[in-house]
Amino acid sequence: MLTYEELQAILISLKVASLSTIISLPVALLTGWVLARKNFWGKSIVDGLIHLPMVMPPVTTGYILLILLGTNGIIGRFLFNWFHIQIAFSFTAVVIASIIVSVPLMIRAIRTAFEMIDPAFEDTAKTLGDSGIIAFLRVSVPLAMPGIVSGTVLCFARSLGEFGATISFAGNIQGKTQTIALAIYEQMQIPNHEEITVRLVIISASISLIAMIFAEYINKNRLKKRI
Repeated sequence: MLTYEELQAILISLKVASLSTIISLPVALLTGWVLARKNFWGKSIVDGLIHLPMVMPPVTTGYILLILLGTNGIIGRFLFNWFHIQIAFSFTAVVIASIIVSVPLMIRAIRTAFEMIDPAFEDTAKTLGDSGIIAFLRVSVPLAMPGIVSGTVLCFARSLGEFGATISFAGNIQGKTQTIALAIYEQMQIPNHEEITVRLVIISASISLIAMIFAEYINKNRLKKRI
């Protein structure tokens, strides 16, 4: 039987992963399309900065966020002094940390999907009277849907398992910022709490597995409809 604290950690994780995925999706769609279709000065630098959280230690990402958005940070000080908004060590901080570390995975998957689509499809739609946005939504997005779905699942799963950036930037506050990953870490430090640790690990792995199966189901259904 799950304890109240375990349920809190699970619900916070699901809420964070869902919010992170929803917020990241429009950003990833636009960014992925721009990187796939446009050439501009500094593109490699932008691409590198976007993917930097994927290769940096998550704790480093969390520390950078703390420097920027902490109460005494570059941006955080201004927000706190003028609007009394404290981001660090709050639920918002958990969501921000999750977005930063997970959105590169979504962008990468969506960019690859767009790169596999012939730009001539969009151009043809434009010659038939569609605007650039309409052509993007009616032609490119449906064709790139398998990559979009895959990227969405990767983002959700990565947000669900985020640890390093979260504990550095949001802390491990029970009922407020404690996610499943943080709860597992905490239980591992307590003697004779192996049962709770294993239970949380199984729940975490199960949620990620269900998300992946669901994504595969959606892609297979789309493929059947095309056939």
